[in-house]
Amino acid sequence: MARSETEAERLKRIAILNARLPRTRAIAQGVLRDPKGRVLLCELSYKREWDLPGGVVDPGESPATCVEREIFEELGLSVTVGRLLAVNWLPPWRGWDDALLYLFDLGVHHAGELDPALFLRREIAGAHWRSIADAAAHVAPYTARMLEVAADAEHPLYLENSEPGRTR
Repeated sequence: MARSETEAERLKRIAILNARLPRTRAIAQGVLRDPKGRVLLCELSYKREWDLPGGVVDPGESPATCVEREIFEELGLSVTVGRLLAVNWLPPWRGWDDALLYLFDLGVHHAGELDPALFLRREIAGAHWRSIADAAAHVAPYTARMLEVAADAEHPLYLENSEPGRTR
């Protein structure tokens, strides 16, 4: 008969596994459109490329909660996450380890212009509405590809480095 594991033994085993297993960052971003169909891009204070609104998921936080929190903190907008557009595995890039990016539909922003007075200045230098075609001139290549493939997808996509993933 197998010996039952005590709670202390179980927690110790899990701690060992947590210390040894790979950890992949989770990122949550959203596609927020204006009534003209343009998408919101954030001009970030800490990197050259613009990006979709969102950010890194905190430990214990869901990706959907993260994107709502990040957009409120950084842009002063209250949004409700809609459907999942894509999960995008990103390989290591510019010193960062790999990541899983969850891309959500955030619907249409009808409230007019954004209020720069509400921006979190240490992160957001500006926010711009751009067509998906024009986005490529401002965002990282993987973001441009992801927008082209996933922004209008009819069902959630699995992507690898913003390209359609394996189907087998």
